[in-house]
Amino acid sequence: MTISVAERAELRTAVGELLADKCTEADVRRVMESEDGFDRELWGRLAEQGVLGMLVGTDFGGLGFGALELEAVAEETGTALLPAPFLSSAVLTVALINAAGSDEDKQRLLPALAEGTSIGTVALTGPSGTWTPQGVDVRTGADGTLTGTAHYVTWGQVADVVLVVARTDDGVGVFEVDSDATGFNRTAATVFDPTVRLSTYTFSDTPARRFGHAGWDAVQEALDYTVVALAGEQAGGTRRIFDITIEYLKTRFQFGRAIGSFQALKHMAADLLLEVESATSAAQNAAAQFASTDSTEETRAGAVALAGFACAEAYVTTAMQAVQMHGGIGFTWEHPCHLYVRRARSGLQLFGDSGLHRERYLLSKGA
Repeated sequence: MTISVAERAELRTAVGELLADKCTEADVRRVMESEDGFDRELWGRLAEQGVLGMLVGTDFGGLGFGALELEAVAEETGTALLPAPFLSSAVLTVALINAAGSDEDKQRLLPALAEGTSIGTVALTGPSGTWTPQGVDVRTGADGTLTGTAHYVTWGQVADVVLVVARTDDGVGVFEVDSDATGFNRTAATVFDPTVRLSTYTFSDTPARRFGHAGWDAVQEALDYTVVALAGEQAGGTRRIFDITIEYLKTRFQFGRAIGSFQALKHMAADLLLEVESATSAAQNAAAQFASTDSTEETRAGAVALAGFACAEAYVTTAMQAVQMHGGIGFTWEHPCHLYVRRARSGLQLFGDSGLHRERYLLSKGA
C-alpha cells in the first residue's frame, strides 16, 4: 500500500516526536547498559504507532507499507540512535517471512511481530560476515537437521522467532528453528556499539522446518529492504551529528569569537554538509527505486547498493570529523559524539560492507 507524501510526513513526525520524548540521549545510555538492551515499553509504543508492522500486510495485522515509508521512519530511528531490534525484527525477519513464507507461516508469525509481542531475527552469515550465499556456514543434514554456526546475528539473545539461512543439496534454503530446540545455543557477542546487540548461534543436529522452496532470491530481497532501512538510519544519524556539531561551532568561543567563524572549520562544515545531503539523497533514492514498479531489477539493485556504501561511509566520515571539530570534549565518554561514531562504525559492516555493495553496484551497471 502506498500513502501520500503528506501522510508519510505525518507518520515520520509522529515517530520522531515519540522518540524525542522517550529515546533521549539519557534514555539511550540507560537502555544500552540493560540486560535486554532495549526498552520494552517504548517497543510497545512503536507497535501501537504501526512502526513494527509497516512491512506486515493488512491481512496479518500490519500496515502493508513499503520501502518509502520504511526509509522515512528509519531516518527518525537513526536520528535518535534507537537501541532496539527494529532492523532485525520489523525489517529483516518480516521481509524474509513475506518473501519465503506460506500464508500459514505469515498468519502464524507476522501478527505477533507487528504487535511487538514476538521479536524476530535471521541467522544468515558465517564467521566471514560476507552476507552472501558463499558466506553461509550452517548446513542441513540428511535428516533435515541443521549444523554449523551463524555470526553477527542481530538481537539474537532476545529473539523468539528464529529464521536460519542454511546450505542444502539444492542451494540455500530458509528454515525456522524453535527458540528452545535441542542442539541450539546462543552466545552474546562482544560489541563495539552497545546499542546494536549481536550474537553467535551454534547448531548441532538441530531440528528445523524449511520455509517451502525459497532460496537466496528471497534472502536477497529481505536484505535489500534491510539495507534501505539501514541507509535511512545512517542518513538520519549523519544529519543529527552534523547538526550537533554546527550548534557547537556557533556557541563555543575562543579568542573572543565563535569558532564557527574560523575559516578552516567553515570549510570542514561545508564538506560535511555535502556528506549529509549525499547520504539523504542516496537513501531516499534507494527507497524510491525499490518501491517503483517502473524500476528494473538492475536499477533497483544498483540504487540499494549505492545507498549501502554511500550512506555508511558518509556517516563514518561525518561522525569522525565531528569528534575532531568538538576538540577535547568530543573524545569524552559524556559527549554524544562517541555514540554516533560507534553506531556509524557498526553499520559499516552490517548486512554487507562497502566492498560488497560497490561490487553489486558495478554489476548493476554491467561493469
